[in-house]
Amino acid sequence: MNVFFEESGDFKAGSVLSQAGEAFQVELPTGKRTKVKGKDVFLQFSAPEPANMMEQARVVAAEMDLGFLWEVAGQEEFGFTELAAEYFGATPATHETAGLILALHQSPVYFQKKGRGRYKAAPEATLKAALAGIEKKKQQLLVQAAYVEELKQRKLPEAFKSLARTLLFKPDKNGIEYKALAEACEQLQTTPARLLLETGGFASAKDLHLARFHYEHFPKGTGFPELPLPVLPQDLPVADVAAFSIDDVTTTEIDDAFSVTPLEDGKVRIGIHIAAPALAIQRDDAVDQLARSRMSTVYMPGDKITMLPDALVDVFTLGEGQTRPAVSLYTVLDTQDWSVISTETRIEQIPVVSNLRHNDLDALVTEENLEAGTGDYPHKAEIASIWQWALVLEKARMAKREAFGLKPEQNNRVDFNFYVENDVVSIVRRKRGAPLDKMVAELMIFANSTWGKLMADHGIPGIYRAQGVAGGRGPGNWTARMQVRMLTHAAPHQGLGVDQYAWSTSPLRRYTDLINQWQIIACVQHGITAPLVAPFKPKDADLYAIVSGFDAAYSAYADFQSGMERYWCLRWLQQEQARQVDAVVLKDEILRLSEIPLVIRMPGMAQVARGAQVKLDILRWDELDLSVEARVLEVLGQTDLGEDDAEDEADADVAEEMSADNEAAAGVTTSEDAQAAPETEPQDAVDTGLNAV
Repeated sequence: MNVFFEESGDFKAGSVLSQAGEAFQVELPTGKRTKVKGKDVFLQFSAPEPANMMEQARVVAAEMDLGFLWEVAGQEEFGFTELAAEYFGATPATHETAGLILALHQSPVYFQKKGRGRYKAAPEATLKAALAGIEKKKQQLLVQAAYVEELKQRKLPEAFKSLARTLLFKPDKNGIEYKALAEACEQLQTTPARLLLETGGFASAKDLHLARFHYEHFPKGTGFPELPLPVLPQDLPVADVAAFSIDDVTTTEIDDAFSVTPLEDGKVRIGIHIAAPALAIQRDDAVDQLARSRMSTVYMPGDKITMLPDALVDVFTLGEGQTRPAVSLYTVLDTQDWSVISTETRIEQIPVVSNLRHNDLDALVTEENLEAGTGDYPHKAEIASIWQWALVLEKARMAKREAFGLKPEQNNRVDFNFYVENDVVSIVRRKRGAPLDKMVAELMIFANSTWGKLMADHGIPGIYRAQGVAGGRGPGNWTARMQVRMLTHAAPHQGLGVDQYAWSTSPLRRYTDLINQWQIIACVQHGITAPLVAPFKPKDADLYAIVSGFDAAYSAYADFQSGMERYWCLRWLQQEQARQVDAVVLKDEILRLSEIPLVIRMPGMAQVARGAQVKLDILRWDELDLSVEARVLEVLGQTDLGEDDAEDEADADVAEEMSADNEAAAGVTTSEDAQAAPETEPQDAVDTGLNAV
């Protein structure tokens, strides 16, 4: 005897070997034996053989007209034997009944299971909806298959043109477009990003990198909403100065300027003037919320995403021929030794007579010309005075660094400026510590330190940069790496050699500086009562949230800018057809090209001394994943990279702060040895760009 039975949701047939009560010992056509309960047996038969019967039943099930079967079944619940007799006749064959059972079981759209061997035809409305869904699914599969074929031919389906960003960055994994993309990638053994780039979903690798960054950090776009322009205060006194700025040719957010006024008895007053948007922007107003949402201007080679709208920046930027509100720090100096006699902070308007540009002056304002008093350039006498003071400020900082147990800063490195026009990149080398850079950096550090002390003395919080605050430089302490931390109270910045340091000189492009400017203005206007009226009171929880948010945004912007610098370095290789290039070994398997700030990691490279000059053969690079493959052709010689690794890491942080306060370069500047120390903080994105690849 043979039986047709159900086991684990599947139907099978086999020969009965034995029976004990309601249980059967059954041997399947495969030779496997199984125990079957009587309630699971649907049919008992003697012929044909189980394997033949199952084959015939499957044919019956496949050929069955389900629509007609649904009509025959009616709307009442039924057993399979009843429907078999109705459909096939009074005595259907075993394989016909088994085929009917298979058809019922495999067609839940048409028949709902009500019990063992019992079913009920689906309601007409339900059936129509289900069949429509099935048909839609079939059509979708056909469309999906067509998408896959187009993608495999490196053609972008029309429907993908508006979905490329969504498919790559935030896909609907149930959508046929994503499924088609995933299937095509699997068949082509590639990635979605690479396939979308190859098919034209993105115009270039640059566009893809930008789109990824925008999608994550500017999902609503980089444009600005319509905002009323702030009303400038009308009662500010106009300073009796002729202020001038020093910036790169591409700088538009000019937020610092200088003035020099000779006094009696060999004294001079130098003014550091910072644009004052805090006078018109109020905490929690629409502009403040906008600035806080961005936290900083994002810089990249050839482009930027500003923190504030251009129209608003134009109101405050210290443009040539304009009189603009400013927070001014005046320092009276004795020109005999350039020692500080007094300092004073004023809220005023300043006339800006010149916007000087590095590109015009760098070749003229050299150390040799400054020492000899030669050269012909604007504001020559004022620049000479600032230079003398900058040298004294630097010397004092170096002494302070030494007191903190650090070695002097190294200025024998090279920085790089990126300029991009019509997708053609120029990467220009600049020696760090050039006179104009040093002047701006030293005076900005002085202002940030002085105003940091002003806030601390008045008992109000600010946002400070600190390095080496607590403990020594032993293992396990963050100061061992000399990493920079952001605090809401004054603390030493050992790398810069100052007792406190609060970013305050870039309020048009950095949110922390705008906050500190509010606090500084409160100190100037209210004196000892400043803690009562300052926008941020002591222990203000919102200030801690801002510090955390700024850190996160700044880090993300830094990573993005590093990636874009690397992208443009690779573009430079293509543009210049550079295949054999010189490089220097930074440490271990890390090298940096000599002409551009491109760092290459070469695992397995034969050990070469740090500082060794080598010639590389560039084999290939990828602008999408920003990878480079190269091999060492020969070792050329040795160069001096400076002090040991620990001091290089400390100096990398100092380079960041120096660059942050050198408002002179709005292009992207890259510090060399900082790239070999990725655990340190990258160079400032706001003012001169970022380093590290």
